[in-house]
Amino acid sequence: MTYRDSITEQRIVAIVATLDTKGLEAEFLRGRFHDQGYAARLVDVGVAGAPQCTIRDGDAAAADVTEAAGTSLAAVRTARRDHAMAAMGRGAGEVLRRWAAGGRLVGAIGLGGNQGTAIACSALRSLPLGLPKVMVSTVASGNIRPYIGASDIAMVFSLGDLLGGPNRITRRVLAQAAGMLHGMILASAAMAGTVAVGAALLPERPAVALTALGNTHAAAARIMASLDARGFEVVPFHASGAGGAAMERLIEGGIFAGVVDLTTHELLGEICTDDIYAPAEGERLVAAGRRGVPQVVAPGGLDYFIFGPPESVPPRFRDRPTHHHNPYNLNVLANADERAQAGRLLAERLNVARGPVAVLYPLRGWSHIGRPGGVMWDPTGAEAFRRSLQAALTDRVRYHEVDANINDAVFADEVVRVFLDLAAVKTSGTT
Repeated sequence: MTYRDSITEQRIVAIVATLDTKGLEAEFLRGRFHDQGYAARLVDVGVAGAPQCTIRDGDAAAADVTEAAGTSLAAVRTARRDHAMAAMGRGAGEVLRRWAAGGRLVGAIGLGGNQGTAIACSALRSLPLGLPKVMVSTVASGNIRPYIGASDIAMVFSLGDLLGGPNRITRRVLAQAAGMLHGMILASAAMAGTVAVGAALLPERPAVALTALGNTHAAAARIMASLDARGFEVVPFHASGAGGAAMERLIEGGIFAGVVDLTTHELLGEICTDDIYAPAEGERLVAAGRRGVPQVVAPGGLDYFIFGPPESVPPRFRDRPTHHHNPYNLNVLANADERAQAGRLLAERLNVARGPVAVLYPLRGWSHIGRPGGVMWDPTGAEAFRRSLQAALTDRVRYHEVDANINDAVFADEVVRVFLDLAAVKTSGTT
């Protein structure tokens, strides 16, 4: 038996599509995966008409999908369009989870236009991070955050519309997408050292999650190097809304032995959802607390909002100090009231943590542009945050002030010292 055969034998690849409109394309993909040795199963999320292809044993027909969603095909067909789409996405997700729980699902691919992409991505997001997933979509060249959220879905632009079966343009795109998923499956299997993928890949060294933005890069880099030298594998996450949300999901999965939440900017995105780095899904600073994972937290990036280009800034923010971070992003100062809200929210999340937790507060600013003399340096706003945080924190949360900017070496070194102390407390079983 060849290596490829050992990987693909009896392994399932799921194909999620509205088979009443994309059935011919789905059947084409089934053939590509069959040629690679997979058992390809279709998941029909279409409700408008009959499938364009044959539903075979093992496939999930539309009625199976609606049943998995706790409803019926008849009910979905008469429901309001958005409600029907939500039900099909929910049901398809449940089908995929069941297949994944059985240990044979090694990858999934979705096909769709706007509505089909929304349904298929809803289903794909339900799968574990790390299990290969691809979405071939007519809208992949636009704003895809609402579709992907914090999942690791690889998006492929279909170029042409997925209508009437594969043609000289879409046939190549579909074949490449199938090859892409096949390659991802083989790579995942090789990394895991087993044909079972989708489970967390636990490294030999204890792993620590770390959040960063460009404006906290110096501290993040120093912390990473220091913890690496002490035997930890540090996994950084860009605090871009999707990054922080993905970190939360992975913490829930039990991958991390600790968290250094240096850059908690996404809390401002929860306060003002116009911030483009608002969490892509869920809430921040909750998973580590639920898991009892040691965490050191700092207010990195909580001094400013992040918006797109100048024309995207909401009118109520346009008279504030602004930093042009790059051609696509503007940083706008957060005022005292907003920072006070962030302080209370931070305390609220940390107070219920089951594990050891500490807040380190840099007295000389929370970002590269927020140090004294910088455009985001605002002592009044900083003091509003500090007071609200201290007033709301319970005694079980350690609080340390450091007379430094967040990017100064002395602050990064103190983060490492406190983290190692908390990790030792966790190991000893005391809090």
